[in-house]
Amino acid sequence: MSTTDAVAFWDEVHAARTPATDPKPNARLTEVVADLPPGDALDLGCGDGGDALWLARRGWRVTAVDISAVAVERLADLARSTGLAERISPARHDLQESFPRGRFDLICAHYLQTPAPLDRASVLRSAAHALRLHGRLLVVDHGSTAPWSWNQDPDVRYPSAQEVAEGIDLDLTTWVIERAEAARRIATGPGGRTAEVVDHVLLIRRTA
Repeated sequence: MSTTDAVAFWDEVHAARTPATDPKPNARLTEVVADLPPGDALDLGCGDGGDALWLARRGWRVTAVDISAVAVERLADLARSTGLAERISPARHDLQESFPRGRFDLICAHYLQTPAPLDRASVLRSAAHALRLHGRLLVVDHGSTAPWSWNQDPDVRYPSAQEVAEGIDLDLTTWVIERAEAARRIATGPGGRTAEVVDHVLLIRRTA
């Protein structure tokens, strides 16, 4: 799949959905970030914008990026309609080609998994280097396939959080792994359907 095809794929995914009016944040974000003091956050693959809006309401200044212009435009509209436009900066980025500029206290990448070519390890390494001192990188990946997932490939393999950390290959004198685990939860999908899913949760903090 080329970059052009990837953009078209994700634009089509978002365009096929009814625009969210009150998208919910990811469960692992609220779990990890609830007690952190607000600062500057970067949301990689912002999708419907639930994470960005939740962070902004808690006082964070959020740069929210996605490969899909449809997703970015919808989030910009939501930020304006909810009075959060000054706290949310939506921007289109193909992370295979460019990484947002700046330094951040929090960078989150929820389910940054795609059928398009993407050097995820390189993207996440760039994210770790974009952290301020004591800033955190939260990576949450699928550890199982939900019944409503767009990817129903029975042969798909989900790398563990530890494998993802090893792939990023950070100097552990500069970053520390605070959490690397598989965590189960009950998720709610389209139409209120529920299922138990597994999240692979990786939390990295910059220490130097």
